[in-house]
Amino acid sequence: MAAFRLGMIVNPIAGMGGAVGLKGSDTPEIVARARELGATPKSPLRAGEALAAIAAGNADIEIVAAPGEMGEAEARAAGFEPRIVGGRTGIDTNAEDSVRIALEMANLPVDLLLFAGGDGTARDMVRAIGDCIPVVGIPSGVKMHSAIYATNPRTAARMVLRYRQGGVPVRELEVMDIDEAAFREGAVSAKLYGYLKVPLLPDLIQGTKVSGVSSDRTALKGIAARIVEKMMPGRLYILGPGTTMRAVADRLGIKKTLLGVDLIRDGTPIVMDASEKQILAVLDGGATIAVTPIGGQGHVFGRGNQQISGRVISRVGIEHITVAATVEKIASLRDNLLRVDTGDADLDSNLCGWRRVITGYKTDAVCRVSF
Repeated sequence: MAAFRLGMIVNPIAGMGGAVGLKGSDTPEIVARARELGATPKSPLRAGEALAAIAAGNADIEIVAAPGEMGEAEARAAGFEPRIVGGRTGIDTNAEDSVRIALEMANLPVDLLLFAGGDGTARDMVRAIGDCIPVVGIPSGVKMHSAIYATNPRTAARMVLRYRQGGVPVRELEVMDIDEAAFREGAVSAKLYGYLKVPLLPDLIQGTKVSGVSSDRTALKGIAARIVEKMMPGRLYILGPGTTMRAVADRLGIKKTLLGVDLIRDGTPIVMDASEKQILAVLDGGATIAVTPIGGQGHVFGRGNQQISGRVISRVGIEHITVAATVEKIASLRDNLLRVDTGDADLDSNLCGWRRVITGYKTDAVCRVSF
């Protein structure tokens, strides 16, 4: 069998704003601010994780990589000797570099294009290749509304290896993105930017984020009342993003940042719209994390709440995590499945299993948690 040619593009700045609470990295100004706040690149690590898993599959695969930190470095670290395309890039890569290199790979052609980034990077792929060649996305951004991403880097590798074996059809899936400026002001406005062909492996794909699935106000009030009644004096409560956690803040008489992570103790705000660093700084005693899954995708950690990082979760303890969602939101999830993608494979494994989800004042559901 001839060598399978896999294109590899990494957006090295994707997702940098997540842990520091900036909710994206679409502009040079936001990237610079993220670096000032101590953010480090995440997508090269996630690309490296996927490539290492591909290498372990012992498949006959030729890597065609973008230069330097856009793919070459990660491919070499995984043990590949990649063919480099795209010429030299500047110190700070940009969307036009991704578009230009993806187009060059499509013209070779490659059999499949693997890329690491967020919704903005997916938009770049639409501009560059459209439906010319199939793609697999390694989720590395903050928002991740698009349907074309694997659930995590390891499942991205499984998608590549399964497609390499043959017999896997492709399907056009949606590429969505939002206005980051509006997003930082608490408004979510998603727009369809096009479609990309993706290997049809539904269990390994995250799907499109579904908004507005928690509209049952009675259920939300019941969830909020139950969580607030169980709050303990002196304990820190870390409230994740979303309307479900906003209902908890409303019950406390606090104005929550809808898209941020807020820290509450004794009914009083401690830090609003907190970064990972700020959360870690106040974890000096007992704490509880309260989160809700993303509608349609099911991610409890790793999408839109990267401030609640693996380090934060490990410090708090997985036994001190509260998950809440309306029955309507749970019904929007494939097989009622919750997902985690913290970037720490061991922690993700420990989080897997069955978890009780608060669905109302006196009602619960039990959902399975997976990668």
